Amino acid sequence: QVQLVESGGGLVQAGGSLRLSCAASGRTSSRYAMGWFRQAPEKKREFVAAISWSDSFSRSKTYYADSVKGRFTISRDNAKNTVYLQMNSLKSEDTAVYYCAARAGAVTLTGSDFAYWGQGTQVTVSS
Repeated sequence: QVQLVESGGGLVQAGGSLRLSCAASGRTSSRYAMGWFRQAPEKKREFVAAISWSDSFSRSKTYYADSVKGRFTISRDNAKNTVYLQMNSLKSEDTAVYYCAARAGAVTLTGSDFAYWGQGTQVTVSS
């Protein structure tokens, strides 16, 4: 019942920045855990970042892959049903298709645990 659409991908030089957005529609909830994953050509999908559900009384918790810690920031705007991935200091190794995912449950770092996925947005970092 949830549809996710990513946007914001593109071509940037190493050291540059991009902000990815994931707009959710349908039967959405601020209590859905959200995640970002990426997949490079000929490689398996890998975890990038995740954020737990939140409300007025519970702060969301964030998680990051070691490879992006200190460079990427995940956030969510419940009023807009949107999750973001701010990517700074981009490296050529970050080149991949980035996917947004959602699940009606606790935050997890495992892609197969997420029930809903977007179509992906391409991020290419040139060096």
